[in-house]
Amino acid sequence: MSNPVLVCVFRGINAYETLAGVLEGLTQCREKLTTNGSLPQTVMALTPEVTFRQAILFFTEADFVTGKTCFTLQEHTHHSLQSLSFSFSVGESWRCRAESLFTYLHTGAQVLCTVLLIKPGVWSRNLARILRNLELEKFTLVGMKHMDLEPAIALGLLPSEVKQDPAALEAHCTYLTSGTALVLCLERPNAVKKLVDLLGPEDPKLAQALGPCLWRAQYGTSTVHNGFYGSKSYQMAVRDMKLFFPEGLCCAKCQTLEEEEV
Repeated sequence: MSNPVLVCVFRGINAYETLAGVLEGLTQCREKLTTNGSLPQTVMALTPEVTFRQAILFFTEADFVTGKTCFTLQEHTHHSLQSLSFSFSVGESWRCRAESLFTYLHTGAQVLCTVLLIKPGVWSRNLARILRNLELEKFTLVGMKHMDLEPAIALGLLPSEVKQDPAALEAHCTYLTSGTALVLCLERPNAVKKLVDLLGPEDPKLAQALGPCLWRAQYGTSTVHNGFYGSKSYQMAVRDMKLFFPEGLCCAKCQTLEEEEV
């Protein structure tokens, strides 16, 4: 109790595994990082339940803020618990919203929606298998429609690096508009990242090298004919839901995703 300790709360996807990996890396680099061969001792919570119990010892709900422009620093000394909060803005304006992370820890991860587009020629041959795999991965189907993509919509689905290559751009747009695509809206906790992880890299050859069970490794043959498009972020999921399901999703249980403006 003679020296102060720093108490931090981190939030992120796969937070426990990621933080454990960081701490393990610091331990392995002990000699490089310090001259005396020692690092400050660290203790981390291993489960949401332990996190909740430890967080309420040092923080109140008012201490937590969310958003890319907001940070909270807590310093616990042997005399008292002192709180210092600060924020900064990028550009002319910024927005910082307080949120009940205690409630989040207590209730668990929210159910979110994402969009999966099965490209022409893939869904007509493999739909039953794909739907079965989605069920095994705990996805719930809350929207489905088949449609012939307009060139403008196809263009909007392509990553920026493809748009910079005229030949690749033409190849992608030609393929996406060559037949009927099947668009699915899916929900589950952490839906966006889970789907991105299942699909794998855009290049099926790279996907095969990383894992033969990745969906683009199984159904894709090239970077153009790679089987699927999936929303890559929560903001893109919101955009895709509005684009493909403007009538809404009456059976979806997930909370409405809000686009964040940076």
